[in-house]
Amino acid sequence: MEGRIDKKNGSHPVYRQVRDILEAEICEIYSPGYFLPSEMELASRFKINRHTLRRAIDELVNDGFVGRIRGKGTFVIRSVVDYEIKSTTRFTENLASQGRQAQSEVLRKIALPAPKGVAERLGLADKEPVALIETLRFVDELPFCIVSHFLPYAKFHLALKKYARGSFHQFIGEQYKITLKRTLSLISAVLAQKDDAELLNTSRESPLLRVKSLNVDASTGEPVEYVVTRFRGDATQLSVEP
Repeated sequence: MEGRIDKKNGSHPVYRQVRDILEAEICEIYSPGYFLPSEMELASRFKINRHTLRRAIDELVNDGFVGRIRGKGTFVIRSVVDYEIKSTTRFTENLASQGRQAQSEVLRKIALPAPKGVAERLGLADKEPVALIETLRFVDELPFCIVSHFLPYAKFHLALKKYARGSFHQFIGEQYKITLKRTLSLISAVLAQKDDAELLNTSRESPLLRVKSLNVDASTGEPVEYVVTRFRGDATQLSVEP
């Protein structure tokens, strides 16, 4: 869509016309995650100065159509994912119910001394070993969140070798015959750390939604898993079940 700018008196401001043309293209042509041409290219295309072009882009950012990543450019934001936090939430099933495609990629699997907060939640001694399994989750092939699973090493050390893909809670159920129940969720907004920003394809200035959760054995109440999840703030709406 080429679009035409009317610079005659009485017309809409030029920056607004450019913003409207780009919005139409975003809705009709560009897919989520697509990077727009550079400001220099767009300014040349519309035959306007970069200050005017930047004002048009600012409007699109404010309206939630695009985001900026320093050093990379301006990209199209995907539709917001409504992610439910319930006592029995499972990532894959949650998103499949919305007609979305969910995938997981294992980032690392290690044993380490339990950080103080993790040890307290899991009822472990200070520095007692835990198994950490970290995954990157995708929704419709776009990075959505990073999940850090902490489990008592003594009981769940084999998970470091055996878990490879798919639903982690389904793996726990099949491997250990445990049904997990969420008993705590602490939600806060944080700025992305460098590694998280790169994996989630976002900027370090963009907020993430961090959810710290405790999952217990539904039959005994014994703490099994402490989870720290970082969601892209521009792509996530958290729905909490009372």
